[in-house]
Amino acid sequence: MLSWFFFLLDGFMVALFLEHIRYEKRLSHHTLTAYRTDMDQFQAYLKSEYELEQPETASFHQIRSWIVSLVENGLDKTSVNRKIATLRSFYGFLLRRKAIAADPMLKVSALKTSKKIPVFVEEKPMETLLDDVDFPDDFKGLRDKLVLEFLYGTGIRLAELVGLKVADVNLYEKTITVLGKRNKHRIIPVPNPLFTLIQQYQQAKETEFGPKADPVYLILSDQGVKAYPVLIQRIVKRYLGLVTTLEKKSPHVLRHTYATHLLNRGADLNAIKDLLGHSSLAATQIYTHTTIDKLKKAYNQAHPKAG
Repeated sequence: MLSWFFFLLDGFMVALFLEHIRYEKRLSHHTLTAYRTDMDQFQAYLKSEYELEQPETASFHQIRSWIVSLVENGLDKTSVNRKIATLRSFYGFLLRRKAIAADPMLKVSALKTSKKIPVFVEEKPMETLLDDVDFPDDFKGLRDKLVLEFLYGTGIRLAELVGLKVADVNLYEKTITVLGKRNKHRIIPVPNPLFTLIQQYQQAKETEFGPKADPVYLILSDQGVKAYPVLIQRIVKRYLGLVTTLEKKSPHVLRHTYATHLLNRGADLNAIKDLLGHSSLAATQIYTHTTIDKLKKAYNQAHPKAG
């Protein structure tokens, strides 16, 4: 059969799988890069250890051997589990196309990991950052403050902020339309002060760059082109360093902060799930641990029977 002829071509099925997740699953560029890296590493291991050119012919024992080697080399469990998930998707893809007779991943289990409580900034430091810290009244200053206000005021991801377009901002409805994971769109309400800041930023952008500014994307670099992830990370790290001693200072910390503060103030968990763009409630429930800890602390401090 012709399909089995292609099956024997070195790397063909891996390339076909990557094309599948790119165009049919419509995963993000970041996720696609992670899948490709995982498959490249797996193929390199099979070739080095077993002289095996086609990963589609790998056995359960060979797959397990790779997983063991990852753990022994000190890779954290979360990263190992992501690679296991990649292989699970790959062999599931092959099975559905009848390129293999049996799934070698059936006996492979994910590693047990401890649940990490999200790192977040307390409300008071965030108030200090956004209300009391002086930002320069020029393009860069307004851009930097806009980045912080967006990440904390909407909870969007780094990639979502970088990809946000001018056309995604609805000034009339006071909402933004975000393109999230798996190319799913969601609409997020935006606080009034943020819209005022957007208008100030747009004016500063026009003054700074004129017609040379990128007309499509909202957040621009110092050169007037679409902002890049490292720029956003630098902005967040710099300004969070002014108000918190947290070791981790990243855009995702502000996403955690957004969700935690909403939950602490009584927001519905399902609503937070939709705002964050989570596919299931399980992903959002990590924030309840922080709220429960806060309730326990309040109880221990105030209740006469505590302790």
